[in-house]
Amino acid sequence: MAKHQFQTEIGQLLQLMTHSLYSNKEIFLRELISNASDAIDKFNYLRLTDEKFQESEWAGKIFVKLDKEDNSLTIGDNGIGMNEEDLMNHLGTIAKSGTKAFMESLTGDAKKDSNLIGQFGVGFYSVFMVSDHVDVISKKAGEEQAYMFSTDGTGEYETKPVTKEEHGTIIYIKLKEDEKEFLDKWRTEAVIKKYSNHIAYPIMLNFSEEEREGEGEDAVTKTVQKTEQANAATALWTLSKSELKKEDYIEFYKTLNHGDEEPLTYLHNKVEGANEFTTLFYIPKKAPMDMYRADYEPGVKLYVKRVFITDDEKELLPPYLRFVRGVIDSEDLPLNVSRELLQENRVMANIKQNSVKKILQAIKKLEGADAMTFAEEYNRVIKEGIFTDHTNKELLLDIVRYKSSGEEGLVSFEDYISRGDSEKKEIYYIIGENEQVLRNSPLLEAYKKANIEVLILDDKEVDEIVTPMIGQYKGWTLKDITTIDAPDSKSEEEKEEISKEFKGLTEKIKEVLGDEVKEVKISTRLTSSPSCVLKDSSDPMASMAHMFVQMGQEMPEIPLILEINPDHEMIKKLDSLSDASLFADMSWILLDSAKLAEGLEPKDKGAFASRIAAIAAKAL
Repeated sequence: MAKHQFQTEIGQLLQLMTHSLYSNKEIFLRELISNASDAIDKFNYLRLTDEKFQESEWAGKIFVKLDKEDNSLTIGDNGIGMNEEDLMNHLGTIAKSGTKAFMESLTGDAKKDSNLIGQFGVGFYSVFMVSDHVDVISKKAGEEQAYMFSTDGTGEYETKPVTKEEHGTIIYIKLKEDEKEFLDKWRTEAVIKKYSNHIAYPIMLNFSEEEREGEGEDAVTKTVQKTEQANAATALWTLSKSELKKEDYIEFYKTLNHGDEEPLTYLHNKVEGANEFTTLFYIPKKAPMDMYRADYEPGVKLYVKRVFITDDEKELLPPYLRFVRGVIDSEDLPLNVSRELLQENRVMANIKQNSVKKILQAIKKLEGADAMTFAEEYNRVIKEGIFTDHTNKELLLDIVRYKSSGEEGLVSFEDYISRGDSEKKEIYYIIGENEQVLRNSPLLEAYKKANIEVLILDDKEVDEIVTPMIGQYKGWTLKDITTIDAPDSKSEEEKEEISKEFKGLTEKIKEVLGDEVKEVKISTRLTSSPSCVLKDSSDPMASMAHMFVQMGQEMPEIPLILEINPDHEMIKKLDSLSDASLFADMSWILLDSAKLAEGLEPKDKGAFASRIAAIAAKAL
């Protein structure tokens, strides 16, 4: 018998499970039965596609045995099984990136951490909420040797070769003294019906029951072994919507997602015609923990005529919908469909196109708190979709949400245009990294004064790439306020007169700042700030900025335009200042403070600090 240490993360997870405050302990049955179902699915696929595994008498089955005398519960299946390497990889180490993300999110506070379990797919390890010792005996299909994996969940496990006739897995669970309720036939049957009723294979419950035989003084009580089927054993998605209740969909989702949280919404569709297929999709309330990892696990299972094909194919839906969970069941694909064929197959392309449309339409229908929950969890991946999925761009633009200068929370483009100027048909936005910096930007002053709403795009890494390529929404043009003239109540004659009045000042400031600015001019967009900086929309490099970002290349530095507020006390005093040294310092402060207000950094931070200190000293 070989002893091994659990991977560090597994040790932490076992410790959490063993001492968990998680009250819904019954879900360990759901998790283990779900794993058994997956194992049967995988063998069934092999049986139908590989001559080596064709067993004419084989039929998938799961059994749950209750043994009150031994204080044990056993769960078994005749699925694909595991060899020693599989047991160590699947039970002794973490392969799922989502598991690692889960472990990284742990705080060390048992109560807080236990609340995370419902979001994380607990899988096999949930058994340690009810068990002191577990033996997993498994034989992999096509191999001669079976193996046993044993652990008490304290940090070590053992493996050794054993004898087992049939391929598949048996999990022997020694229950804790205070968990004997799961040996009660009615309790366990109720849990199976609640969570696993629509597992596609029969779940046979083996239990003992006392029966009286005879009458009167001759009557004797005997313990009789019985076996009953505990579930409906019909794949839920194959039933019509009229036969199902909301509770059925929710419990199936919990089994599918290996979690305890309800979905945000779900959609069940059957398509008939040139291609026949059924889909059942769920939108989780919380984004999967591995959603932004390159090695994320897809959440959609593919079946062909109810036969499981794959659950790790990332091409079933576009990458930006990687958070979706569910099932696709096709009547037209071949059983031995390869990954390459899936990517090129016209039937699969039609299924994918139809599925994406249905999912996006369901998301668009979300209202109120559900719509806000979706936006908070998935706004960023929807922006990915806008950039990559031109076919469904309009639907995605209906779904995406943004922060706004005029409204609390998140707003849609539709919300914006309902309040906007229907003659100009322009949607104004500003992009940056920090929401508060953007909201306080001097560039917003004129828009606030004119009561014009501006969208606050504070996910710069994504927004700088995606937003410029949107172009228009329902005939309304998107405008970056850093590259356009601000709303202005002054006439052209008034503006020209002010520019002439301060021409000498702007020329002197430009002379001081040199090539650090492209131009210094009088602003009509500022109301309270002395200065601001903005991009020159006529500069060809500025219009190509988003292209550099898309290609992952560093953007060449583009000189900014400095605008000064002629109504500000500081500018009026600067215009009459005769001290050349102080004038130079104030000119640089106007530029550097304007940069800071836009989240940019002064070119020379030390010089900026020295100038501020010098001017403060004079003021004192």
